[in-house]
Amino acid sequence: MKEDQLLDAYRQIWNNRELASGPHPADTLKEAIKRDLLDEGTHPRVRKPLEEKHRISAARIAAASIGAVEKELLLEEYTRMLKALKQE
Repeated sequence: MKEDQLLDAYRQIWNNRELASGPHPADTLKEAIKRDLLDEGTHPRVRKPLEEKHRISAARIAAASIGAVEKELLLEEYTRMLKALKQE
């Protein structure tokens, strides 16, 4: 699957989020997932832990009306980013 198709799937699930549109859809998607897991759209006092945000996002992806391949690939990206953030 192309990176821009995966970014479109992300936009279908989180359609109210503004995403910076750069020349590389993969970078845009990774940055959006990172911001989501770090709960950057939420006030610092009420932010959720990484694992909880991952679980919430996984549930939202599973319930979304996108294809099974898109769901699997988005979940993989979320899991990769979770592991990377835990190592920081």
